Amino acid sequence: MKSPLAKFILKSVGFFLIWYVVYELWLLPDGRLDEFISLNVIEIGKGILEWFGFEIFSYGRVVGIFGNSGVEIVDGCNGIAAMGLFFGFIIAYPGEIYKKISFTILGICLIYISNIARIVALVITQETNPEIFNFFHDYTTTAIFYFIIFGLWMVWVNYSNSTFGNE
Repeated sequence: MKSPLAKFILKSVGFFLIWYVVYELWLLPDGRLDEFISLNVIEIGKGILEWFGFEIFSYGRVVGIFGNSGVEIVDGCNGIAAMGLFFGFIIAYPGEIYKKISFTILGICLIYISNIARIVALVITQETNPEIFNFFHDYTTTAIFYFIIFGLWMVWVNYSNSTFGNE
């Protein structure tokens, strides 16, 4: 039999391929899940920004502060792909199924909340520092977003009480 690490890697790659096919060939073309998540993130982000005292507009998948062009949440920027990646890592790693389910739900909620914070930060950056908006969007928020996913996975590795030898 293969080593436990090899099994983990094969499971992760297998899940990623399944997720990619399901998402790219079914969920993304259908569009309903992406639209639901994107519009929900916009509504919550809009509420947070209004709570901070900004005068906010939104239409479709765009949210912004009046006087700016706004931030559009396109497919691929709404966190769904990251949630699938996180889910795959948790499922592939050894552990009790009930712990996996509960931690996956918690992790997906945290990824969702971090994406809302990301959108809020991008809208504020567009207003306060437009000269760094593109860099902030392309590198900083993306790095932070995936750092959170990596951190959650590391918590799982420690929380699951499993090792590669105990499946």
